[in-house]
Amino acid sequence: MDKKPANGLGGEQEQDDKYRAPALDKGLDILEILAEQSGSMTRTEIVREMGLSPSQIFRMLERLVARGYVARSEGGDRYSLTMKMFLLANRHPPTRRLIAQAQPLMDNFAQETGQACHLVVPEAGNGLIVAQASPKGHWEFRARVGGELDLYTTGSGLTLIAFQRPERRVQALEHWGCKQPEQHLAAIGAHLEDVRAAGFRLGPSGYLVGVTDISAPICDPGGEAFAVLTCAFIEHPADRDSEARSKTLAKLLQLSAELSCSH
Repeated sequence: MDKKPANGLGGEQEQDDKYRAPALDKGLDILEILAEQSGSMTRTEIVREMGLSPSQIFRMLERLVARGYVARSEGGDRYSLTMKMFLLANRHPPTRRLIAQAQPLMDNFAQETGQACHLVVPEAGNGLIVAQASPKGHWEFRARVGGELDLYTTGSGLTLIAFQRPERRVQALEHWGCKQPEQHLAAIGAHLEDVRAAGFRLGPSGYLVGVTDISAPICDPGGEAFAVLTCAFIEHPADRDSEARSKTLAKLLQLSAELSCSH
């Protein structure tokens, strides 16, 4: 009489073994291991973590580099995830749901404040505008959906960077496709800490004279920004001092908090 497995999962285990794809398993293991790291890993460290011989993972690791899922440091033997997984996720319904959820709220914001706003996510070394809203009137300010923004000089980009954990900023920028992040961070480090401490960024637009960018992060449960809402604030003749700007900031922070809580 055959013995049944003690855990009672013999059938499931046999089914898993029947459809095994060892090469695919190794590739997924590498991606999962790198995803858990706060920094990059050497090939030796990956081998040790997987418990396999170097020859068993070398070709798989090189294929992941060639396909753009893993980046190898220049002149070194260190590996980290690229932003390709993130970009693939952007095509997945959750990102569309974020835009679908944000759009009516952004439209309400634009009508209540009389100011335009746009939603930005990181992609391919830039900030990508994925949604925008403008108030109804005789004229409007419009940020073009699909437009790209510099991460290091715009309110949206600086806010995205500021709301990454300080010890992971270099890694985040590398994953977003940015070149030489250490050099750029050295020049803006103090400003990023000011933005993080304030909980938002308010400053002159990097593109238009007379426009003030007000940016607020949309954060995951860990407090890291995966998107940013920016209002390109334009002062109207009827505005009284900074009252309109203060009210606009408060509404933008309320909107970003609502979107953060729901994701």
